[in-house]
Amino acid sequence: MIRSSVTIALVPQIKTGPWIFWEDLEAGMAKAAKLGFDAIELFTSSADAIDSERLLGLLEQYELKLAAVGTGAGKVIHGLTLTDADPEIRKKAVSFVLDMISFGATFGAPAIIGSMQGNILPGMDREQVMTWLADGLNKLGNHAGFLGVPLIYEPLNRYETNLLNTLEAGATFIDTLKTKNVKLLADLFHMNIEEADLAESIYNFGSYIGHVHFADSNRRPIGFGHTEMATIASALKEIEYSGFVSAEAFPYPDPDSAAKQTILAFKKYFSHTKREEINSLHL
Repeated sequence: MIRSSVTIALVPQIKTGPWIFWEDLEAGMAKAAKLGFDAIELFTSSADAIDSERLLGLLEQYELKLAAVGTGAGKVIHGLTLTDADPEIRKKAVSFVLDMISFGATFGAPAIIGSMQGNILPGMDREQVMTWLADGLNKLGNHAGFLGVPLIYEPLNRYETNLLNTLEAGATFIDTLKTKNVKLLADLFHMNIEEADLAESIYNFGSYIGHVHFADSNRRPIGFGHTEMATIASALKEIEYSGFVSAEAFPYPDPDSAAKQTILAFKKYFSHTKREEINSLHL
């Protein structure tokens, strides 16, 4: 069963970005629950930014799951990546993600490696950089596996990284890792830029997909761009994907409207919410 999720950003230093709800954890969860979302995806400044007992209580209160946790604050706030030329920075990056993995695993949620993968900067050797990436993912994947969750690696578009940009490139790289606990994130926004055919890529590499980001071609909520969602939804059903499709999208035109548009699109293409009927979508 494909399940719905909506993003909540809780990083004070970040004022813009592709997250639906912002700053207030409980308010975002209350709105997500009222609309009928199955889960939330969190973007936090660190693993200890939220009290785990409080989060558990809120998840139980609003009957929500934790779909995943983002790690991008490690780069945005601290400048950490898994492929930095400085071994001390790479070590700190691994430590930051290890903590995020442990935090998410408490709730059965995986951590996502997105911007923290880094880039190949001018003068750097690609083979060496990819070795650093593999080393980091092997350590992190093993730790996640020990805690019973996968590690999610996200191929980003060419304007955000020059490491791995497509599902095929990600799958090929994953096959070279010692750990067998890394899955791919199929982000529809990034795929719209890099994939020749989004649905075909999902068909071809479906066994590698562990998470989906639900955003349109312009990174607004699905329905506000030109992504051909019907064929993508069919592909996800065909591969028997049973994870979350999570709205990592701009809060356009505002958070409440973006959340409502997302759940309507989810119902349209996947015909499921945690409630059989949503009597009202008014927040």
